[in-house]
Amino acid sequence: MAVPATPVPHAPIPLVDLAAQHAEVAAEVAEGWEKVLSRTAFVGGPAVAEFEAAYAAYSGVEHVVGVANGTDALELALRALGVGPGDECIVPANTFIATAEAVARAGAEVVLVDCEPGTALIDVDAALAAVTERTRAVLPVHLYGQVADVARLKAGLAASFPDVAVCEDAAQSQGARRDGLQAGAIGDIAGTSFYPGKNLGAYGDAGAVLTRSAELAERVRLIGAHGSPRKYEHSVVGVNSRLDTLQAVVLSAKLKRLDAWNALRREAAARYDALLADLPVTRPTVTAGSEPVWHLYVIEVDRRSEVLAHLNAHGVGAGIHYPTPVHLTEAFSTLGKAGDFPVAEAMADRILSLPLHPQITAEQQQRVVEVLAAAL
Repeated sequence: MAVPATPVPHAPIPLVDLAAQHAEVAAEVAEGWEKVLSRTAFVGGPAVAEFEAAYAAYSGVEHVVGVANGTDALELALRALGVGPGDECIVPANTFIATAEAVARAGAEVVLVDCEPGTALIDVDAALAAVTERTRAVLPVHLYGQVADVARLKAGLAASFPDVAVCEDAAQSQGARRDGLQAGAIGDIAGTSFYPGKNLGAYGDAGAVLTRSAELAERVRLIGAHGSPRKYEHSVVGVNSRLDTLQAVVLSAKLKRLDAWNALRREAAARYDALLADLPVTRPTVTAGSEPVWHLYVIEVDRRSEVLAHLNAHGVGAGIHYPTPVHLTEAFSTLGKAGDFPVAEAMADRILSLPLHPQITAEQQQRVVEVLAAAL
């Protein structure tokens, strides 16, 4: 009697494939790192300046200041704006906690508002309604790779609250546009993260502040260098937050490929749209005039915990971004209670991030949807 063949297990499908991405830039990174090592330019140096200039040109701003991570980028941006104790900053409830942390670290009070259903972007009307005489800045988050309606937010603020600044959280949106305006170049100042899994990711922590203002850029650079305009002179209390030189080499190599990688992300998102059309899921909403870069492809499903467990058990690296709104975390529990931000809370119970990255294949996506369909 013939012995039945053992089924060949499917290879795991990661949420993000950093190994495949590294393979595309490995030679260029190795060459760049060798130059840094030979020059012993370990802090600052040409590699950092070159990346700052290249990313400024790419983003359509005059100034980019590299810093140690994305959270520092937001904090230093707020401090450059003069935000501090006694001030309020408006933040969407459904962001990663770092957005709220940056406000708290600057000494200001976090004021939360709800998000829009579908896009999960900040509710501009709610943000404008939350402005008080103490409000110093609003932090729209370009969540999942789609740009928030910063132009409408700025127009509303200019009409009634001209002294309130807009500080974009552009950590998930490198290369994204809305109505032709690029993420990070729409507000007064922006902070971005180059955490490894971002569309433009380093090989460790890294971040940057973007602005058109020479004055704001100078303040950010001053605060991030111990408040020191010259060695052993300290005009303000600063911090130590600088972009690592080796990470700048990685980012320069990846920046050359970012548009091509974002195009592949768009193709993958379109494939998911087609593959999921007949399944009982809520697909992402894209606003008119928006050019997302699909940092994440986030659907909504019933029985999310069961569905996620099934996907993970069958080798599909799905995740949740983010399972807990800011006001329901222990750290910021004073900012609200369950029911205060109903759209963010309802989405948090249903959202599910499917694997998506530039190197994902059509076959992998077909497998993801097959496993998802079985779970549903």
